[in-house]
Amino acid sequence: MEDFKKEFIEFMVRSNVLTFGDFTTKSGRKTPFFINTGNYNNGGQMEKLGEFYAKAINKEIGNDFDGLYGPAYKGIPLCITTSVALNRVFEKNVNFTFNRKEAKTHGEGGNLIGHKLNDKEKIVIVEDVITAGTAIRESLPIIEAAADVDIRAIVVSVDRMEKGTGDLSAIAQVEADFGIHTFAIVTIEEVVEYLHNREIDGEIVVDDSMKEMIEAYRTEYGA
Repeated sequence: MEDFKKEFIEFMVRSNVLTFGDFTTKSGRKTPFFINTGNYNNGGQMEKLGEFYAKAINKEIGNDFDGLYGPAYKGIPLCITTSVALNRVFEKNVNFTFNRKEAKTHGEGGNLIGHKLNDKEKIVIVEDVITAGTAIRESLPIIEAAADVDIRAIVVSVDRMEKGTGDLSAIAQVEADFGIHTFAIVTIEEVVEYLHNREIDGEIVVDDSMKEMIEAYRTEYGA
């Protein structure tokens, strides 16, 4: 596993974004782990987060893209901090675009902010997680209405590797439905492999018992 992935896993734990215990997801599933990216709340965290996204994008697709798109709301800070990190770490200065939830009816109007999309540009969509793919399905018509762009990839923070509405994972379902390469900085499999019986700031967050609970959950809901 690459060093930046290990650092990202520890970063999520220390930021209280990745937690382990007894939770209920929006879909009603009882889960032993929970990912809440809304818990990132300061400049230092956002600077590091952008760097992890930038490194994942660079590893997965290199420099073959022109800009980033962030779906409202969580995708907005993500596309901005990732663009800053790409420029700082990889000296790649890319555009960023994000949407409003409701179109502006005065001034310049429209529902897109930032770079104005142009035909043939290669775009990477930056999102926090994909659960049902709702944000992506809402974003594609908005992007396509703005310009005839090439959506190069979709990147999220963590792949839970579990079934969505069918037998495929949410990420695999998006790939199957739209033919867009979709990947995560880390998968839940990598998270468990790295954290099992490892101390983070003096605490083991995934002991044998928790690992068994996660494995049981994945046996039932894993894709």
